[in-house]
Amino acid sequence: MSEAQAIAKPHAEDVEARAAAWVIARRDRRGWSDEKQSELELWLAQSPTHMVAYLRLDAAWHRADWLGVLRRPARDETAPRSRNLSALFRVSAAVVAVAALSIGAYLALSMPQEQTYATPLGAHETITLADGSQVELNTNTVLRTKFSAHSRVAWLDRGEAYFQISHDSGRSFMVMAGERRVTVLGTKFLVRREPSHFELAVMEGRVRFDAANGKHTRSALMKAGDVAIDTPAGVYMPKLSARSLNNELGWRHGVLVFDNTTLADAVSEFNRYNSSKLVVADDATAQLTIGGTFQTDNIVAFVRVVQEA
Repeated sequence: MSEAQAIAKPHAEDVEARAAAWVIARRDRRGWSDEKQSELELWLAQSPTHMVAYLRLDAAWHRADWLGVLRRPARDETAPRSRNLSALFRVSAAVVAVAALSIGAYLALSMPQEQTYATPLGAHETITLADGSQVELNTNTVLRTKFSAHSRVAWLDRGEAYFQISHDSGRSFMVMAGERRVTVLGTKFLVRREPSHFELAVMEGRVRFDAANGKHTRSALMKAGDVAIDTPAGVYMPKLSARSLNNELGWRHGVLVFDNTTLADAVSEFNRYNSSKLVVADDATAQLTIGGTFQTDNIVAFVRVVQEA
């Protein structure tokens, strides 16, 4: 049994128990009121899982009533047999319809729902996932998600994404990036994946980071301000200030923020967003440092500042 399934089981039992209580209460017409009907509708609207559990148990109750009708002797032998058969068929049809709706809804929730999101070079897009979580995709990024009744998984195939995950006690949220896994414990965080570079920065809350990349294996519980950088040389985990974390997210506002950044790294960042590529002439120039805030698509302004400096 997976960790997500183990977490989801008690939650599912609670939902089943609550759904059963609603079915029983609604069958007792004497104690039912408009206020209770509103409470039921509110509970059903909170989650599709609530609706599935309620429909399934209600269908089972209807089926029990139908079996009772089959076993109960007729009280009025003079009643037309065709009328009894007609009533029986109506009850049977209702049971089948409700059961079909319940099973269909249950299968729809149980079957993993997969989606793919992508941004072209220089683009920035905010998407809302099926669970209400929000993800901001940076330039040239591909993200796949697969949600089921028991799990939420996202694969960052390339690029960079900022996650704001909605809490769900019954389903963990995992981000996979190659051999690296980020398990969300309720947080906001940034993940960046490139062929030879991976970075995870936690802005809020906590995550568990696991990496198994060749000879380098690392597992750590991370909190706000923690950063994990995985390169072919190994995994290291520096601590960043709130200011540095905000600089990391400058692209969300269409800018790149450099603070004592080497010219080589600054040029590499600009090239991520533009089809026209910059090239540093020599190694000595590449090691010069620069600071400032620049629009991601304004190469001319960046080059002018560098030349003046």
